[in-house]
Amino acid sequence: MKPLLLIATILFSLALSAQVRITGTVKDNKGRVLAGATITLKGTYDGTVSDSLGNFSFRTFEKGEKILSAAMVGNKTVEQKINIAKENIQVDFVLKEEINELNAVTITAGAFEAGDKKKATVLSTLDVLTTGGANADISAAVKTLPGAQQVGEQEGLFVRGGAGYETKQFIDGTLVNNPFYSSVPDIASRGRFSPTLFKGTVFSTGGYSALYGQALSSALILESIDLPEQSQASASISPLFIGGGFQQLSKKKNASWGVNYGYTNLKAYFEIVKQTPDYFRVPELHSGDANFRIKTKRGMIKYYTTFGTINTGLRRPDIDTPGIKDAFGIDNLNWYNNLSWRESFGKGWKMNLGLGYSLNRDDLQQQLQDQQNNPKSFTEPWLVNKNFNIHQRQDLSQAKLVLEKKLSGISVLRFGGEYQYFWNKSTYNGYTSLLKDNFKALFSEADLYITNDIAAKIGVRAEQSSIIDKANIAPRLSLAYKTGKSAQVSLAYGEFYQKPEVLQLVQTTNLGYTRATHYIANYQRMTKDYTLRAEVFYKEYNDLVKTVPTYNNNGTGYAQGFELFWRDKKTVKNLDYWISYSYLDTKRDYLNYPGQLNPNFAAKHTVSVVTKRWVTKWKTGFNFTYSFATGRPYYNLSMNGVSGKMEIADQGTTKQYHNLGFSCNYVPTLGKSTKNFIVLVASVTNVLGADPVFGYNYSYNGARKEAIGLPAKRFFFIGAFFSWGVDRTQDAINNNL
Repeated sequence: MKPLLLIATILFSLALSAQVRITGTVKDNKGRVLAGATITLKGTYDGTVSDSLGNFSFRTFEKGEKILSAAMVGNKTVEQKINIAKENIQVDFVLKEEINELNAVTITAGAFEAGDKKKATVLSTLDVLTTGGANADISAAVKTLPGAQQVGEQEGLFVRGGAGYETKQFIDGTLVNNPFYSSVPDIASRGRFSPTLFKGTVFSTGGYSALYGQALSSALILESIDLPEQSQASASISPLFIGGGFQQLSKKKNASWGVNYGYTNLKAYFEIVKQTPDYFRVPELHSGDANFRIKTKRGMIKYYTTFGTINTGLRRPDIDTPGIKDAFGIDNLNWYNNLSWRESFGKGWKMNLGLGYSLNRDDLQQQLQDQQNNPKSFTEPWLVNKNFNIHQRQDLSQAKLVLEKKLSGISVLRFGGEYQYFWNKSTYNGYTSLLKDNFKALFSEADLYITNDIAAKIGVRAEQSSIIDKANIAPRLSLAYKTGKSAQVSLAYGEFYQKPEVLQLVQTTNLGYTRATHYIANYQRMTKDYTLRAEVFYKEYNDLVKTVPTYNNNGTGYAQGFELFWRDKKTVKNLDYWISYSYLDTKRDYLNYPGQLNPNFAAKHTVSVVTKRWVTKWKTGFNFTYSFATGRPYYNLSMNGVSGKMEIADQGTTKQYHNLGFSCNYVPTLGKSTKNFIVLVASVTNVLGADPVFGYNYSYNGARKEAIGLPAKRFFFIGAFFSWGVDRTQDAINNNL
């Protein structure tokens, strides 16, 4: 037995002496040890894993020239040639971080992004549909996010001290010229587009991409859906409207087409819910849309067109003359077209091409009438112009090309250009004006990922407008640094330009661009269930349009403040809620302002609380939205006949704004098939019946002052939405419709 043991010991010693020991360490490029890295001698079964200190050690019988590799998830694999002889070998590895979309930091300063490609969304399609009191209006839902003001007397998104026309909307990269329905004075209108058309939303409150321009304050960027899941039909009915549509998916699931039509008439509703104005023509709307989508070899072609009309008329007491009424009517026609083509050509090249055409025609009439609704005419100058007829047509044709080249890792370079031809013809009481503009822009932007923790977006945009014969160059820069697994900080800077408004250009084209400079700092912590955002900003306005004493670009202003956003989907089972707060300090000297004033659309403090409670057993969701804003300033500005300067004849602050909105969604299936379902919706705005004051109208001599409020204290809605072909019940449960 002892000889056998002796022989085994000798053989084991000889085997050990024949092996070579390979040792070393594994660290990252910041000098931190990497535990769990796989060390492999390529072409063999020899290797090991680094320990908690980053050290590794193993033995091999292999001889000669070999390749030793070190690999670890999230890092680039490193290989090193070694020559194995008799001596032990020491090899130290330094692994560089692998930059990928899953782990890389994202630029968030000044932008709320949502979409299928995001790890966690801020505002999804279902969020828009189920925001209490929003009535499926994208803009109304966006108003619950930080930065947006609660303006209820005119359409538009008023963001961070900017007027409503300083926010622009884009669909698949191209500008939407008339995103809201035409409105009557002192009553806001809703947006034209359904949230179900879109799969991605970016609400940029400032510092947005160089690919977009002509928006002084903000950009709402929408990306339309691609192919539907399968063929489906839909129908909707309520006391307000009726509609239906169809989407057909090809057998190969590489193409689809669809059509929709809707008719709205508020006569029955106004009979039940009395309105403050006297509607002699209740709002009547026709809308229709069509689309086709074709999946190409490496991309997608999409076309969308929508056509709509609105006709309405109302009477109000004339503020200057007791016993006289202002009868205002509007007849609107809008046609919008969008064709987009995105394609990947290989070798890191991609293309996005967008073509658009829109037509908007407004026929406006105002007539002074007596108590019997008969026309009246006057000779007083402040009354003569209240009888008018305006015929206006706007056409916008545009083309935009964006080329993208992938650089190292996930870094990319985008560049391209766009062209817009704008045509506007207005006739006011027989006087006609015609405006034409050839607008050109070039842009370039690079997303640079230095590591997964550090990223930069560097861009520049150059624009030229023929109508004002001016050009500009707008640099933009954003930086982001990841401070933890789900946390990061971002900084953004940018110059933003916008042409004067049409009504200003009708008076004179001897104007230049208005300009705003944005500075933004942002902190965000975002997981699947929680989102925390904190942001501070400063905006400097220059070259704003002044209308008194003459039209010029001598206006200035600023806006500064901070914003908070918190969303929680997990703490309470089946409860999703978010809270947003905005503090705004802003002043501007523009239009007929006698100096820098707090604009009449800006509240200092704004708060929104949105809650969504889903009861699985009942297949029902209950949604509440509460919005609060401190009072907004108001002014009565009049011309001093002696000095020729504008003066403040009266001023003050409106009362605080409160609004509680509610909606309820019941989602049962139709019959035995889970692919046929119905959504029953009931909603109401201003549940508590608050009486908001958005500002005041003044008579010509300032003797009379009338509050601007809601046409009715509450808006009620009930409706049924039917769908055949796709089961959305589970989607609704998962908040992922």
